[in-house]
Amino acid sequence: MTPVPPRTFPRVIIVGGGLGGLMLAILLQEMGVPYHIFERASKAKPLGALMSLNGNILALFEQLGMLEDIMKVSLVSLNSSLYTEKMEKITEIDVRSHFEYTGYKFLMFPRPDLFTILLSKIPPDRISFGKRVLHTKRQSSGVQIVCSDNTCYEGDIIVGADGAYSAVRHNMFREMREQQEQEVHYLGGSSVVIPPSDTKDFAIPYLCMVGVTRPMDADKYPVLRHPNTQLHHVIGESSPYSWTVITVPRNRFCWSVMLQIKDQAEAKEQRFMNSEWGPEANEKLIQVVRDFPVTFGGKLGEIIEATPKSGISKVMLEEKLFETWHHGSIVLIGDGAMSAMQDAVILANCIYELENFRPESLTAAFQDYKEQRYSHVKRQIVNSRMNAKISSGQTRTERLVRHLVLNFLPRSIQNKQLSRDAAYRPQCTFLPRIPDKGSIPSLPQKPSRWYQTGLRTAAAKEMRKDSKVDLHCTGFMGSDACLLPKGA
Repeated sequence: MTPVPPRTFPRVIIVGGGLGGLMLAILLQEMGVPYHIFERASKAKPLGALMSLNGNILALFEQLGMLEDIMKVSLVSLNSSLYTEKMEKITEIDVRSHFEYTGYKFLMFPRPDLFTILLSKIPPDRISFGKRVLHTKRQSSGVQIVCSDNTCYEGDIIVGADGAYSAVRHNMFREMREQQEQEVHYLGGSSVVIPPSDTKDFAIPYLCMVGVTRPMDADKYPVLRHPNTQLHHVIGESSPYSWTVITVPRNRFCWSVMLQIKDQAEAKEQRFMNSEWGPEANEKLIQVVRDFPVTFGGKLGEIIEATPKSGISKVMLEEKLFETWHHGSIVLIGDGAMSAMQDAVILANCIYELENFRPESLTAAFQDYKEQRYSHVKRQIVNSRMNAKISSGQTRTERLVRHLVLNFLPRSIQNKQLSRDAAYRPQCTFLPRIPDKGSIPSLPQKPSRWYQTGLRTAAAKEMRKDSKVDLHCTGFMGSDACLLPKGA
């Protein structure tokens, strides 16, 4: 790490030990910021199925010296295939252009493997499990969290990295309402406003069940010997389900089943019935999907039976773009692996620039974070929703959209969108930057004032050191010349 002028860093409380929270912790650790993670689960639970990372985030992993770790657990993806439930191929989606654009290959691996890699970078004394946060409080010396076991912890910043139904966000909104009521009562008006859209329900979601198998018999499934990831996605026609099976390292399959929720009433019922990324209440859905055909041979039930029960989880896939990202000493990072990690790097960059912990300084830093991320998150959500409609949408309109996009959308338009998306490749501004590798230049980032100061300070010290060496050598040579014999 480049030396910077002496200064005091904030104490950061990270609520949530998922991928976003772990990545933020690694970044804070890299810059020397004190932090602690509080995770509600009683122990580390590396749940989930397939994950893919590409040039939009892999430059960050290379910057942190973690790219090789990711490569070891990954297979490279060149394309993915869509099928009907009759095992008829609909289309093949090529992703090789991403390597040309960014210089990084499209990597696929089980999500638990990434979780394990990130967790291994966190010292055990920097993360506490079984800490369900109930309340946040403002203190004269900073902020405080109160956990369900009656323990309290203080810091200067609280980062909510606790998922879609964030307890930190809930408490932040509570604080905002209380401040709003007080200001209205005493001042007749308030500058604190919670946008109505932030309090509305999430968009109608998908229910998703996922898992990763134990190592399978490659003689029974020869596709496991393929050097690249094979991703086959089946779109149901006689049922509201779609399902995916993907090859990953060590002769394993990642798999998922998605059910499209019809309306908000069903969505509320499913939210009540399911714990986020929890393995409970899966048997009923397993019985429904066990006879679904798999393109690699056999039935989906055989794949599910080869999956440890503790590793099968069910979750509501929901997305929403909140307008309120921060208030006071509280700031939030989003849900969704790639987006959450990108949030983490930009937030870390902004924390690094803090000169002090005064309310106005925190607000300015958090607002800068939002301004740098908002448009990109908005675009990611739009793309994600469109991809879900194309790959898994079951309504008549979504089937029509899928048909039009897959059969009539010009390749030039697809490439234009891919190249635009590929340009966003954020990195740490407090570490040496990884040079661009692909044909598409990465978007410029706001430079770090502190990092640039550190570089100048280090350069000045080196120049002074070199000057002293030169002077010393000159003086030594002059003295030595006086010792030469006469006439030499």
